[in-house]
Amino acid sequence: MSHTRSFTLATGMLGALALSGCAAANSGEPDGAPEDQRPVVLTSFSVLADMTRAVGGDLVDTRSITPPGAEVHEYSPTPGDLRDAAAADVIFFNGLGLEAWYEQFLSHSSVEVLMLSESVETLPVTRLPEDSPGAAADPADSAAEAEAADDEDLPVNPHAWMSPAQAMIYVDNIEAALSELSPEDSAQFAENADSYRGEIQAIWDRAEERLAPLQEDGEIHLVTCEGAFSYLAEDLNLGEHYLWPLNAENEGSPQQVEAQIRYVQEHQVPTIFCESTVNDGAQQQVAETTGATLSEPLHVDSITEADGPAPSYLELLEHDLDLIIEGAQR
Repeated sequence: MSHTRSFTLATGMLGALALSGCAAANSGEPDGAPEDQRPVVLTSFSVLADMTRAVGGDLVDTRSITPPGAEVHEYSPTPGDLRDAAAADVIFFNGLGLEAWYEQFLSHSSVEVLMLSESVETLPVTRLPEDSPGAAADPADSAAEAEAADDEDLPVNPHAWMSPAQAMIYVDNIEAALSELSPEDSAQFAENADSYRGEIQAIWDRAEERLAPLQEDGEIHLVTCEGAFSYLAEDLNLGEHYLWPLNAENEGSPQQVEAQIRYVQEHQVPTIFCESTVNDGAQQQVAETTGATLSEPLHVDSITEADGPAPSYLELLEHDLDLIIEGAQR
């Protein structure tokens, strides 16, 4: 695994930390209370934090920069996030261009930074030209597109954790990083990681078993707002179409809506989806025009609070797969 290192907190960030220094000092452990000696791992968003907690358990103090429900692409870090960064032993980011604020946030930090997408088999973002009929991002073409990505200068799709297959690599990377951080606990980390990989595999197996009889009648098409499901579509051999490739780009233009409508009508897609962290207005237009059902939101960039439908990564996967499979049965 390669380690990305930065240097010292930027001048502006140091100012924010200095202003909060006294408060931080006064908010420590009470006199006589044992000091928490656990290593501190800071993650860029809540999904990675939950995965890290699954491997690290109580042996690691795991924190997330973005809170549950937050949109990670264009997040604006707070002074509290900067304090957490200064206190962390290591910071986990997804990478692959997901966190647009990454370089500014850590441009001058001495904290070790690890990209959990290291060694993931990446897929390119398939751009759907606004003036085209909107050809599908067909999983069968993924390998060819990946080989051509350098020539076409396509950006990489950053949502690899949505693939059970690629999520195993995230778990491998977390296990290796935590074992390096706290070697005395490596056996426990290995045990936790093995159990966690087994749970991910079980979710994947159940989804394939449920989809198999439906796919005998023809291809199932996953139609979403953002192109965040390419890795999942490849794992499950689903057709894929979306309004826009990545959040923060031109979202829900008339041309994108028209292309989505054509795709839904051509493939007679019964259910379409949007993600919990984006506006579903454009997708509502698609549903109204085609008669397709707009499902309740899928979760991608964030787990939910404890009382929500996806309070952990495993529950997020199960929740999304349940909606996708139930939608295909309509």
